[in-house]
Amino acid sequence: MKQSFNVKTLSMGGAIAALYVVLTMLANAFGLASGAIQVRLSEALTILPCFTSSAVPGLTVGCVLANLITGCAPWDVVFGSLATLIGAVGTLLLRRKPLLAWIPPVLSNAVIVPFVLQKVYGVPDAWWYLMLTVGAGEVIACGVLGLILYKSLAKAPKVFQ
Repeated sequence: MKQSFNVKTLSMGGAIAALYVVLTMLANAFGLASGAIQVRLSEALTILPCFTSSAVPGLTVGCVLANLITGCAPWDVVFGSLATLIGAVGTLLLRRKPLLAWIPPVLSNAVIVPFVLQKVYGVPDAWWYLMLTVGAGEVIACGVLGLILYKSLAKAPKVFQ
């Protein structure tokens, strides 16, 4: 999938970033965007690298902005966004296997976010417990909602080309 840098790819990345922020704000309104138990609706968008490589920077920028807007600590902005970047790149690498492409964001967040919760926010729960709770939220967002999004977009006209 060769994709040149042009106005369309920049616009697509910007739109994905904006959508990530809006969906995170929606989840945040219900107390689901952060903490030991979190289901960021925006993480469903991590399936988008299956359709366009411009989703990788879009998701990363969206996560940075969402974390800043929701008042996350600086280290959370850095490492939480890094987890999303790693997951998005993993999805891009698995784009030909969409039934597996949702797994990298789950793994990167389930491994990185518990350390952030413990070290930055002082959450006293065990790392393995936080890994399970964050991982479960990611499975819901990426595995369930992300695959529903994938199936819907795969049937739609080629909006990403």
